[in-house]
Amino acid sequence: MSASGVPLAYQGSASAPEWLNKGDNAWQLTAATLVGLQSFPGLVVLYGGVVKKKWAVNSAFMALYAFAAVWICWVTWAYNMSFGDKLIPIWGKARPALNQGFLIGQADLPATGHYHADGSPETAAVEPLYPMATVVYFQCVFAAITLILIAGSLLGRMSFLAWMIFVPLWLTFSYTIGAFSVWGGGFLFQWGVIDYCGGYVIHLSAGFAGFTAAYWVGPRAQKDRERFPPNNILFTLTGAGLLWMGWAGFNGGGPYAANTVASMSVVNTNICTAMSLIVWTCLDVVFFGKPSVIGAVQGMITGLVCITPGAGVVQGWAALVMGVLAGSIPWYTMMILHKRSRFLKRVDDTLGVIHTHGVAGLLGGLLTGLLADPTLCNLFLPVTNSRGAFYGGVGGAQFGKQLAGALFVIGWNVAVTSIICVAINAVVPLRMPEEKLEVGDDAVHGEEAYALWGDGEVYDSTKHGADETEHGGRAAVAPVTMTPN
Repeated sequence: MSASGVPLAYQGSASAPEWLNKGDNAWQLTAATLVGLQSFPGLVVLYGGVVKKKWAVNSAFMALYAFAAVWICWVTWAYNMSFGDKLIPIWGKARPALNQGFLIGQADLPATGHYHADGSPETAAVEPLYPMATVVYFQCVFAAITLILIAGSLLGRMSFLAWMIFVPLWLTFSYTIGAFSVWGGGFLFQWGVIDYCGGYVIHLSAGFAGFTAAYWVGPRAQKDRERFPPNNILFTLTGAGLLWMGWAGFNGGGPYAANTVASMSVVNTNICTAMSLIVWTCLDVVFFGKPSVIGAVQGMITGLVCITPGAGVVQGWAALVMGVLAGSIPWYTMMILHKRSRFLKRVDDTLGVIHTHGVAGLLGGLLTGLLADPTLCNLFLPVTNSRGAFYGGVGGAQFGKQLAGALFVIGWNVAVTSIICVAINAVVPLRMPEEKLEVGDDAVHGEEAYALWGDGEVYDSTKHGADETEHGGRAAVAPVTMTPN
């Protein structure tokens, strides 16, 4: 309390220094919260609804645990490995982000200054007009949702203890590498690879890391692979709605300011997503004779993912083009190619994350290399005169950079995720034992999503029927699955 009786927090000189832009700070905190809501409750509810009833609690809990665990790791060491001072060209120096002097000072991403080949400065380091605490928060929820997306590949069989170990290891040795390399000032950032808000760092990484982890963990029980109907499609739609609306914060927060780029990116996000959903649904009708709600959700997700690497640097017509391709190419890889490929069928990627995030993220990154508008690029990117290949000039080189950046992200994630899984399996089994796979939530957590029989009662086929999905006379209804297995 000051001598005037007004708390220091309400005095401009103490809590609102000259560098603080209250509008930017308010928007960035809002954007971060929207992204956080995508994970919890968004993906928690979506996962809990889209899986078979016996895995609803476990699937939701995997997402909830990851969200909490990432927070602790992030502020203890991982933030500065992703956005701090450079240690090596792919990694920042690990140190805590807990000191008040660090958190309430002006935000600064020290390694993001961009330099010409001769060493002369081209673009100054990023210094948003709000406290470092806001950046730590914003980037934390991005890291958290990446781990939760990986969980989508592993639902229905991964040991929860193994998942508890996997989360901090993967965050430390994979996510921080991608984040620093592409966003934090690492070699891909300096080279000029465009990833506006996470097509590579989040979605491409999650898609290929999830697929790789699914290979090492092994498949679900055979009867779950054959029949895995959603237990609550309305819950799935609720989670999907939180994802779509939350993406306003996901992409709208990308420029670190409440500016014109943020507005453009939000509009582009909705254009691409709507078009992708419509195209996916039309393809379902043409080839399978019925529009699928689950298919529409998948098309929504691929649209959101595809636009993310270019949301703030492409024009509205380009977002429409990206939406058409986002609704068709991942649809083909999931619904046609997956069924024809022995390798894809061998790896049990529960929710098809390799398609909805891996393929869509790669597609978005490459399309950004073609469609990035030079005027919009100059509003946002550190490398001056950046442009997509369709605009001539250095655009052809940009497409090559996008491809090379994608290959690095894919290669790193496949290798490091494999090492992590092998190391964990040497300590604890990655996959649950068969007896737990048979029962599900009740055996793993002693809890069930719905009390359709006695409280705390282990599922018993002699009392409850041959298959829990057959209750209520719905055994004859054809199942809807997220991915063909």
